[in-house]
Amino acid sequence: MDCIFCKIIKGEIPSYKIYEDEYTYAFLDIASDSYGHTLVIPKKHCTNVLDCPDEYLSAVMASVKKIALHYTEDCGFDGVNILNASGEAAQQSVFHLHFHIIPRKKGDNLDIWPLKEKFELDMAAICKELSLVK
Repeated sequence: MDCIFCKIIKGEIPSYKIYEDEYTYAFLDIASDSYGHTLVIPKKHCTNVLDCPDEYLSAVMASVKKIALHYTEDCGFDGVNILNASGEAAQQSVFHLHFHIIPRKKGDNLDIWPLKEKFELDMAAICKELSLVK
């Protein structure tokens, strides 16, 4: 398999490891687009949230929470953004499940939510179409 994240887990590509346990691996994103930008991945190859076994997805989310708490309680950050893209249409670029943790400080001037446009939408119709509650 030619997955860059699988190669990082195996140690074939170096990384700046932040955390590791039986199911997950977390490391700094080398994009260097923000201070402490961290990726959390399962050690089992999964494409995204949609095909990840529940056991691994639960472990990934537990690691995301553990790291986010560490950043806010121990490292002086005021909050975190937690982001995921699942599928090419959602702008997923590496097809191994990963969550981004972006540590934030008040006044850091990062604009993580670039979509500012507001659309006129029929919320009741959308809810009727998408709801799991019938």
